[in-house]
Amino acid sequence: MKKGLISAACLGTTVAFAQVKDTLQTKNVEEVVMTASRKKENIKEVPSSITVVAEKQIQSQLTVNSDITSILQYTVPSLGTNSGQTSNTGQTLRGRQVLVLIDGIPQSTPLRNGARDLRVIDPSAIERVEVIKGASSIYGNGADGGIINYITKRNKTDKKISGISQIGFTGQPYGGTLGVRASQLLSGKVNKFDYTLSLAYERTGYMKDADGVYLSPTYSTAKMDNYNGMLKLGYDINDNQRIEASYIGYSSKSDLNLGLKTGKYGITPTIGEGEGKILETTPQGTPRNHNIRVSYDNKNLFAGTSLNINLYYQDFKTVYGYSDTFFNGGQSNVLSKKAGARFNFDTQLWNSPNSQGEIIYGADILNDQTVQKLEDGRFWTPNMSMTNIAPFVLAKIDLFKKLTIKGGLRYENIKVNVDDFNTLSVIKSDGTFTTSIPVAGGKLNYNALVGNIGIRYNIEPFINLFGSFSQAYSINELGRILRTSTSETIQSLETKPIIVNNYELGATGQISNWLNYELTSYVSTSKLGASFVQSPDRALMIQRSPEIVYGVEGFLHFTPVKWLQFGGSYSWMEGITSVKDDGDYSTKINNSRISAPKVLAYVQAKPIPALSIGLDMLHSFKQDRFSPNAKGLYAYGEGYVPEYTVFNFKSSYEVNRNWRLSLGIENLFNKLYQPNISWWAARDSDFTNSLGMRGTFMVEYKF
Repeated sequence: MKKGLISAACLGTTVAFAQVKDTLQTKNVEEVVMTASRKKENIKEVPSSITVVAEKQIQSQLTVNSDITSILQYTVPSLGTNSGQTSNTGQTLRGRQVLVLIDGIPQSTPLRNGARDLRVIDPSAIERVEVIKGASSIYGNGADGGIINYITKRNKTDKKISGISQIGFTGQPYGGTLGVRASQLLSGKVNKFDYTLSLAYERTGYMKDADGVYLSPTYSTAKMDNYNGMLKLGYDINDNQRIEASYIGYSSKSDLNLGLKTGKYGITPTIGEGEGKILETTPQGTPRNHNIRVSYDNKNLFAGTSLNINLYYQDFKTVYGYSDTFFNGGQSNVLSKKAGARFNFDTQLWNSPNSQGEIIYGADILNDQTVQKLEDGRFWTPNMSMTNIAPFVLAKIDLFKKLTIKGGLRYENIKVNVDDFNTLSVIKSDGTFTTSIPVAGGKLNYNALVGNIGIRYNIEPFINLFGSFSQAYSINELGRILRTSTSETIQSLETKPIIVNNYELGATGQISNWLNYELTSYVSTSKLGASFVQSPDRALMIQRSPEIVYGVEGFLHFTPVKWLQFGGSYSWMEGITSVKDDGDYSTKINNSRISAPKVLAYVQAKPIPALSIGLDMLHSFKQDRFSPNAKGLYAYGEGYVPEYTVFNFKSSYEVNRNWRLSLGIENLFNKLYQPNISWWAARDSDFTNSLGMRGTFMVEYKF
């Protein structure tokens, strides 16, 4: 691999908490190479922070819970805690929305964020997860808080066929909770061809809290069939050229028929009880997520220049449960189709013993068509079609094998076409329904030049300093603005984009052979941010105002002896806004974006070579940032969040070189608690308990 290739966003990386705890054999984490920045890079040459959740860490967490939102909450310090449901509402990154990718293919739907973009692939198909923290324009619209990129598995052998077969069972100490999952991975190489095939299926049982009570059926993962399939084919034309094609398909559908008993916020949880209304026209979940990608690489196109081309297509649909909030009732969905192309040229300018220089240039093209409808065909948002053409240029200089300087520019040219539509009649706080009005569509144009620059100085192995400035450019959630329109034309609505400036300073290093650390501080600003707030009639609306989000995060990782490692991470953030844009930043951004401080800790040991045992801890601190009104009620997003601590146990035993047994226990001490969203949402229907103790037993055969 060519050393020092620049990232396409000039963001760079430093290895973080989840990566260094990947394996007991990890010694020199500084040599880890990432591809989240669209070009492979050496970790010593990058000027900002990234978390990499490596394959062994994913497999270890999979033993406890196959929900990727749970895996990420235990491995990414500055990511919000999950809800335990199909929705990832509130699971922000550094207080802002995140752009989710699979092998660089966008999964998020920024035009109408349905909060279903994290659970779009089975973890068994993932080789690693790369999390770029902080605003980024690397993949375009939607990365205000960063990027989560699922890198799928690939062939790593010269054998004609190799594979891993897994079968497992999940369950709680209560009836009806038994579930089953199975996965099969096949890969190999025949002459110049290589392939990877991954299949996974999971059927979940009922989900119950620590007292054995059914969890709320709203956005439930209970009684759900999850399917995932991936086929990746590659052909090495010669030593310099390669072509690869892949298809990834995911589907989740729940047939849960459980009634809803609404509780009282802060007192009695909302639970599942009795039978449901059987009003759903479609099982809730994500019935389809198709991703097709074709890539071409040429390492020597001309005069020290390489070329990478990626073409992709995504077809996504997610479906929500039945709701009486619509006139005559209904069931909503989000539909999105994306087609895009990325062209990257990499030219080495010079390469001398004490300095190297290179430049990357190219363009990204994306068309995103998104709409939110009811299953009966009524439109909740109009059809929205976004076309984005973004040329970019980036440069990198390495000096004396210690100092790295990066900088780049990207020009965003975005056009959005919005169809004419009629707003949907929905219920108001007084029990009446809004009046449907016609809204004339039209065209919206957005243009901006965004940039980034970073520097890293590797003083000694025990102290490396880095700092960076980066920007993100996002169209605000246009669909939500349009669906609540009170105007008959989109031209009179507030549809200005969000430009985020992210500043980061950090230090990382390795002290002796047994201690690794990182400490990072950051500030992100936006002249016109966006948050959900509650209007006087308790309806949700988007507030646009200047914002500042700032925080710190860090980790320590110890390996005192070969068979033992332990460590932890801490993250804290705060967000403030000037509601009247008058320089007064005394108002805080609510808890739907600003996550409670979080500590992650772990210990992992191999008392004998065949046996691995570990314990993970998540501690979420209390969050008391707002006061209730005179009636004792909190506004949406402002509820008091109490602290909680939960432990997970995981273990594996290698019977021989082919067979492995694994046992994981989620919520080891069967703690009764509520997820953070239950508290900060401050709504009776959202006040739910978390999952009680749940075990997973898996058998693996490797060949």
